[in-house]
Amino acid sequence: MRRMRVDEGQGASNRMPRRINSNLVLNTVRRRQPISRVELSRASGLQPSTVSLIVEELLHADWLLEGEAVKGARGRRPRLLTMSEQKCVIAVDIHPRQTTLALTEISGRIAWQSVLSLPQDPRQAINRLTAAVQSAIKIHAGRTIEGIGICLPGRTDPNAKHLIFAPNLRWPIVSLKAKIERASGLPVHMDNVANACALSEVWFSESTRMEDLVVVEVSEGIGTGIFVNGAIARGKDGMAGEFGHIQMVEDGPKCNCGNNGCWETLASNNAAVRFYGESPGAQKQAVFSNILRLAVAQDPAATCALKRMAENLGRGMRMVAAALAPAEIVVVGEITAAWHQIGYIVEAEMRKHPLARAVRLRPAYDGASARLRSAVALVFAETFPPS
Repeated sequence: MRRMRVDEGQGASNRMPRRINSNLVLNTVRRRQPISRVELSRASGLQPSTVSLIVEELLHADWLLEGEAVKGARGRRPRLLTMSEQKCVIAVDIHPRQTTLALTEISGRIAWQSVLSLPQDPRQAINRLTAAVQSAIKIHAGRTIEGIGICLPGRTDPNAKHLIFAPNLRWPIVSLKAKIERASGLPVHMDNVANACALSEVWFSESTRMEDLVVVEVSEGIGTGIFVNGAIARGKDGMAGEFGHIQMVEDGPKCNCGNNGCWETLASNNAAVRFYGESPGAQKQAVFSNILRLAVAQDPAATCALKRMAENLGRGMRMVAAALAPAEIVVVGEITAAWHQIGYIVEAEMRKHPLARAVRLRPAYDGASARLRSAVALVFAETFPPS
C-alpha cells in the first residue's frame, strides 16, 4: 500500500529537537515579554545553558532584542528580552471574492492590513495583486520584510507552480509565485490555507511536544491541514486533507467540485448563509459576518442557521477523528467568534463516535485572523532556527 507523503526530512532531521527548543524559547518570550534569561529558563523548563545558547542565536539573527540592565536588581542585573518588531512578513490571504494583504510581525501581531477586490480575469487579478504587494512593501520600507506568505483556497502541486484543485476559486494562479517574486525581490511561499494554518499552530505552539493535529479551516468551503510525525501530510500531488469534499448526504446541495452533499455544502459559511435564507423573516442578501452578529444578538433565524452549521461541522469531524486519530482538532475561521455559542454543539456531535472521544477540540487563537498569522510559519518553516 502506498504511504501518504509527508514533507521530507522533517521527522528524522537532526534539526528537530533544536527547532522545538528554539520555538519554545521564542514563544515563551512572545507570551511573557519582557523576560530575563533566568525567568525564561524557569518558564520553558529548559536548562539555563540551553536557553543562553538559543537566545544568543536569536539575538544574532534579530529575532529577539535585549534591553538595558534592570535597575534596582540585586546581584547581577538581568537584561530583559523582547520580540523584535522590525522583522516581519507580508501575508496574502486569497478568498474567492476578495484578498487580504497584511504586515505580520514574527510575534503573530497584525501590524497593518488592507482588503483588495480582484477581478475574475486571471491576468488582471495577478497584476493587481502584484501591484498591491509592491505598494505594501513601499509603505513599510522601514521594516525588515523577510518574505511573502500566500494562503490559497485550493491545492497546488508540491512545487506550488500549478493549481490542481480549487473548486471555490474562479481564476487560476499559475504564474502568481514567480511574478510576485520578480516584482518584490522577496522569496514567496505559497500553500493551501489549511496546511498553512496547521503549520501556524505548531509554530506558535506553547508545548515542547510535537503532537499530531488537524486544522479544520471553515470559510466559503472547508479544508483540513494534517500535521503528523512532525510535518504536513500532503499525499499524491498535494491532495491529502480534502475532507470537505467527502459526500455526507447523497441528495444534498450541489458542490462546486461537481458532487452532491459534500461536507462543505452543509457546514461551511456558505451553508450557514443558505440555512439563514431559508428562514422566514431573514434579511435579504445576508453575508456570513452579518449572520454572526445577528446570532450574538440572539436573532432566532441566525441562531438556528449557526446551530445547523455546527451540527454538520461536528458530524464531519467524526470522520476526521476516526480516520486520523489526531491528538487535537483545531478550528480556524470566522466561526470561532461564535464558539461560545456553538462550540458545545460541534463537540457533542463529534463525540458521538467512540473513536472521537479522546480527541481534543478547540478553536484557534484569534481564529478569524489565523490565516494572516500563518504567513510567518510559511516563510520561516524551512529556515528556522537560524544557523
